[in-house]
Amino acid sequence: MAALDGLRILDMTQYEAGPSCTQALAWLGADVVKIEPPGAGDPGRGAGRGGGSDAEYFVVWNSNKRSVVLDLAKPEGRQLLLDMVPKYDVFIENYGPGVVERLNIDYEVMKAINPSIIYARIKGFGLNGPWADYKCYDMVGQAAASAFSITGEADGPPMRPGPTMGDAGTGVQMALAISAAYVQKLNTGIGQFIEMSMQEAMTYYLRTATASTNFGEQATPRSGNGQLPTMTLYPCQGGGANDYVYVMAVTPRMWEALCAAIGRDDLLADPRFTHQADRFENRDVLRAEIAGWTMARDKYTAMTELANAGVPASAVLDTKDLYTNPHLVERGFIHTVQHEVHGEIQLLGWPAKHSASQVPIKGSPRLGANSLEVLREDLALPEAELDALVASEVVTQAPPLE
Repeated sequence: MAALDGLRILDMTQYEAGPSCTQALAWLGADVVKIEPPGAGDPGRGAGRGGGSDAEYFVVWNSNKRSVVLDLAKPEGRQLLLDMVPKYDVFIENYGPGVVERLNIDYEVMKAINPSIIYARIKGFGLNGPWADYKCYDMVGQAAASAFSITGEADGPPMRPGPTMGDAGTGVQMALAISAAYVQKLNTGIGQFIEMSMQEAMTYYLRTATASTNFGEQATPRSGNGQLPTMTLYPCQGGGANDYVYVMAVTPRMWEALCAAIGRDDLLADPRFTHQADRFENRDVLRAEIAGWTMARDKYTAMTELANAGVPASAVLDTKDLYTNPHLVERGFIHTVQHEVHGEIQLLGWPAKHSASQVPIKGSPRLGANSLEVLREDLALPEAELDALVASEVVTQAPPLE
């Protein structure tokens, strides 16, 4: 049995912050029904390179879900959604400020229909405070949480971080919050309202950075790839854009292991490098010594030799490398999935490996692929009524694939 078998989620989310949450829950066994608007559906379907209604961006965030298209602007569409509410444990949305209120499907409305509903909302800046009405995307949330301020070179401007932690980092925290609320509901029968701000969620990944603020008295500076020569990035043979190895020799024992790995035990006796403060003061000299060794090797060889000597280090993998990395492949992290539009594709998996819960990864659904199926299951509507709802464009069902 899957860990979250029996948990049912009405998923009215878009782009990434919400879909990353519901995909995580789906991968743990929840039944996730994605409610999408007619026409283009979740705007994430057309985002990124390639576009179309099943863009790669949408595919990687919407595995293991079912898609139902309802026109919530029509009274009949809104009523269908409300009729479905008693069948579900969770409703989640991450639309812009005011959208749910305009549709009149807020927590009080759903709670009146299903008192035990868990109603979750992700907003850029939360539901109250002077910034509450501001629109937000991932990088806006990251900028507001100080992530830009610590990213980049010390003498350069703030820099946009690479990972989309403002969205996906918020999503996985909301998945945890929903799971906790679900356990509480199982114990008490009581649902609840959950609100999460992307700005606040993002600060969870900045807690180590804030540990250099003297409890809020000063700003943490940018430090590029690291100021210490034993904890920084080094170029490797090949000269490519990502032909680098990152070294992180933190402890005195690791410093000794680093010297042994590069065949320079003499550095241990050099007074310029005796203590960490000495190594920092003479960082340019030491960095040149280590770089001379790394540049004579490709990044994987450098990583292997360092790691085997007990030095934490990794080759800089690019996003293409992930799909063929021997370590990830052997661990079963790369999944071959059949997608209705794209055919056979490769997807990265879920990092938690449960010994008693396995959920195969499935391809994301086409827009409206499950509209009639879900309405039959949840509402037992007669076929004539379903036909009328489709004819009036209250419901959209994906056409059969040719």
